[in-house]
Amino acid sequence: MTETLIRCPWPGTKDQIYLDYHDTEWGVPEYDPRALWEKLVLDGFQAGLSWITILKKREAFRAAFDGFDPEKVARYGDADRARLMANAGIVRSNAKIDMAINGARLWLDMREQGEDFSAFLWDFVDGAPIQNRWSAFQEVPVKTPQAEAMAKALKARGFKFTGPVIVYAFMQAVGMVDDHLTSCFRHGQCAHPAHA
Repeated sequence: MTETLIRCPWPGTKDQIYLDYHDTEWGVPEYDPRALWEKLVLDGFQAGLSWITILKKREAFRAAFDGFDPEKVARYGDADRARLMANAGIVRSNAKIDMAINGARLWLDMREQGEDFSAFLWDFVDGAPIQNRWSAFQEVPVKTPQAEAMAKALKARGFKFTGPVIVYAFMQAVGMVDDHLTSCFRHGQCAHPAHA
């Protein structure tokens, strides 16, 4: 039955984990602050790699980073860094591991100052998904003014691996923009102006 579905071309047709990600997760609005931080961290780890590489390692990342609990990750020290660098199940990069630990501390700082990470991010799209109408994959931008503004704001707060291209991929993934092609069966299904 799934063979008859018309999808965006980027997941290909051979990898079920990629197809499932496209069909059930990519572009679905995410408002949970912790889940948004996890996705931002994983997109940072993706820098220079393909998303399928990270997706296949996602459960290993979750196990290695205590379920991306910012309170736990923020307390990581040298022993944790060494443990993570020895973990072949994740992408081993000192800079990216430090990005995750520092990001957890920044996330907690924002919360302690009364700032909601989700509201901070969603404000760049006025709180609701942008519904795009691309008919070809080549039309989809790699960055937008909103992504550039978000990247600048994240960098100003100290977040790393948050350039506008990474940030736009993040925005697509968490449903801030619906970039499913108009021919894709998921186009228009993901963008919900209100969250429950």
